Amino acid sequence: MTDTPQPTPAELDLLRVLWTRGPATVRDIHAALDRDVGYTTVLKLLQIMTEKGLVTRNVSARSHIYEAAVGEDVTKRRLVSDLLDRAFGGSRLDLVMQALSTTPATADELRQIRALLDTIPGETR
Repeated sequence: MTDTPQPTPAELDLLRVLWTRGPATVRDIHAALDRDVGYTTVLKLLQIMTEKGLVTRNVSARSHIYEAAVGEDVTKRRLVSDLLDRAFGGSRLDLVMQALSTTPATADELRQIRALLDTIPGETR
């Protein structure tokens, strides 16, 4: 899909902040995190993520502004594709069955899943 490496769990936490808030400073990202992590840890992670191509850094202002370089949907697709291949041998059925059996889906989630399945071309019922 792209040559950008997959983010680690800690990097995903920072990307979620950027996907939600948009471009932000280290201080903004640090403040938005749900878990207790040091400011310098956030800064170091962002520096690593910049080198990896996961985020871009605008250095034109005194406080550098970081922005996600890859969209949330693209990242999720890549992670699911990797999980599908590595853990489920490419079996979409096994992946979906495991996901639905691990934690019960809400009625609304099941409705959305059914609606999605109805839009996918396949055999007629």
